[in-house]
Amino acid sequence: MERGKMAELESLETAAEHERILREIESTDTACIGPTLRSVYDGEEHSRFMEKLEARIRNHDREIEKMCNFHYQGFVDSITELLKVRGEAQKLKNQVTDTNRKLQNEGKELIIAMEELKQCRLQQRNISATVDKLTLCLPVLEMYSKLREQMKSKRHYPALKTLEHLEHTYLPQVSHYRFCKIMVDNIPKLREEIKEVSMSDLKDFLESIRKHSDKIGETAMKQDCRYNQWKIIAKIFFSLLLSPNIKVLCT
Repeated sequence: MERGKMAELESLETAAEHERILREIESTDTACIGPTLRSVYDGEEHSRFMEKLEARIRNHDREIEKMCNFHYQGFVDSITELLKVRGEAQKLKNQVTDTNRKLQNEGKELIIAMEELKQCRLQQRNISATVDKLTLCLPVLEMYSKLREQMKSKRHYPALKTLEHLEHTYLPQVSHYRFCKIMVDNIPKLREEIKEVSMSDLKDFLESIRKHSDKIGETAMKQDCRYNQWKIIAKIFFSLLLSPNIKVLCT
């Protein structure tokens, strides 16, 4: 009877040890269970341990199966929802692709419009700069045209004054333009031309006076004579007005 109790006690101890080993196997990393398994095989109860291990495996299988059965409907519902989401995701993807394509096209048009606007603004700045430069050059051109007109009409003194203003006032403001340099280089020639034409006109005038000096003298004498006659008549007239007899007659 004592042997039976001892055997039963040993069996309980062995079962407790096997349970400990199983818990250790379940909770320990597989790379670290070598010593634990070795302790099982070193003992004499490895066959009973294997039976207990298989029973534990079957128990876990039942729990897994029960869990799978419990969550199966949820799993099916989740798959169904995923399929729906997949369809919506594909639809959203198509919309995003279409929106991206439209944005790309509109972006190209916007880039073209911006480039055209950039060119227009550049042209506007160039036109504005050109207008400013022309506004600065116009007085010079007007003065030069006025000079040419005065020279053409043989108004030599005003032409010399205009040439002086052009040289000292107007041309220095636009001296960096090429046409102004041409004008500056041409000023001595214009001044010499005015001088030559003036001298020629003066010579012609003096020659004309020399040719018509007799007639001019005769005309001057006649005019002087007439002047003297009118002077005498005026004196007689005023003396008569101042005479007492004339005053009596008037009263």
